[in-house]
Amino acid sequence: MKRVSCLLISVLFGLSFPVFAQENAAQEEIASEATPGFISDELIIYMHAGAGNNFRILGSVTAGAEVSLTGQENNNYTQIIDARNRTAWVESKYVSSKPGLRFVIAELNEQLTSAADENSQLKQQLDDSETNITSLNDKNQALQDETAQLQQQLATVQQQLKSQDQDIKKEWFINGAIVLGFGLLLGLIIPKLFGGRSNKMDRWT
Repeated sequence: MKRVSCLLISVLFGLSFPVFAQENAAQEEIASEATPGFISDELIIYMHAGAGNNFRILGSVTAGAEVSLTGQENNNYTQIIDARNRTAWVESKYVSSKPGLRFVIAELNEQLTSAADENSQLKQQLDDSETNITSLNDKNQALQDETAQLQQQLATVQQQLKSQDQDIKKEWFINGAIVLGFGLLLGLIIPKLFGGRSNKMDRWT
């Protein structure tokens, strides 16, 4: 009995496997030709196995969800592929090629968050730039103060050099005057000394 049951299961599996394989191949082909679409802003949209509400419900899709449109339409129903890769039919009035308000709001919120992050980064860069500018201004002021001090020191040294030059000139003038005076004095004294001696020698002779 067990052998018969196993044999029947194997036969049934062998018969159903090609059917499943064909269904999977068909779904893959449909998915490859699908275009983007969106579910309109309703709470929950039921997905049916066929183009009509008399077909069994395969599940639901939330409002604003992005789906893929296979391009198949029948009896005011449109065939879609949802995010879980389920192929089903929903009423055409709930399908749109444009995103719904919830999708737009979510996208706007994402853009707003991105803009806020970028604004924060720019503010940080601005703060860093202001800090750098303040630092550069401080360095510039320090250099200006140092330059002023160096100029003051240079002026002082130049004044000292000028005073030294004047003192040297005065010293040379005084020394020259002394030498000149001493020379004149010698010029006056020596002739008298030699002149007196010559007179005495003349007298002796």
